Amino acid sequence: MTNTNRPVKLIAVASVTFAVLAGAACGGSAPAFAPAAESAPAVAAPTATADGPGVLTGIVTFDGTAPKPRPLPMDSDPQCKATEPGGTVSEVLLVGAGNGIQNIFVYVKDGLGDRRYAAPSTPVTLDQKGCRYVPHVFGIQVGQTLLVSNSDPLIHNVHALPANNREFNFGQPAKTPPVERVFQQPEIGLFFKCDVHGWMAAYANVVTHPFFAVTKEDGSFEIKGLPEGRYTLELWHARLGTQTVSVTVTAAVPATVAASFKIPN
Repeated sequence: MTNTNRPVKLIAVASVTFAVLAGAACGGSAPAFAPAAESAPAVAAPTATADGPGVLTGIVTFDGTAPKPRPLPMDSDPQCKATEPGGTVSEVLLVGAGNGIQNIFVYVKDGLGDRRYAAPSTPVTLDQKGCRYVPHVFGIQVGQTLLVSNSDPLIHNVHALPANNREFNFGQPAKTPPVERVFQQPEIGLFFKCDVHGWMAAYANVVTHPFFAVTKEDGSFEIKGLPEGRYTLELWHARLGTQTVSVTVTAAVPATVAASFKIPN
């Protein structure tokens, strides 16, 4: 298993822009400002569609006794604490019934050859709700629009720290329109944080095709529309690392995958 590194890239910006962004931290005062989204470059025309006969299902479990989720320390911000009066827990490692692991990103890493797939016109939404990013883990295609929203009654700061894509960092006050972003390069485990609310975290997984899923509360997942063939899947988790699995997909019956993770030494 390997853990995903998240090196930070610095972007030179004009001094007036820097001044606005510096004031856009969570809980501070800042204008409703977000830099414009990067324009999309020309891309090669798609050569395939996601309507193949193959179906892939699976379940990912935790090996051993899972640690209990730790409570999130929201006491530092009364507005955040008010959004979750009963308290909430960290999403770093969520293990459910039957030891199923939630928030594993599963995707086809190899086997599609030179097939190219169009980015969906439907955007992916990342919300800030209850002083958390929702969802915690998500997949998105290269060129697909990401809509970043703020459902909380306070200002938030959205800071993406990619390795292969363009970094962005902006303030998003309450009741302001969603902000659009588009990722231009594949990248697994692209980290989002809030520079003041240190518990806020999300992970985008940017791929070039639609064959991916995020495990549910019971650790299950399903991927549909695959062409028949032999594939390498990668399973990624922010805390537990990665592993790969080989699987053959046919039209006859759904292919099944079973995998397990344990806490790395």
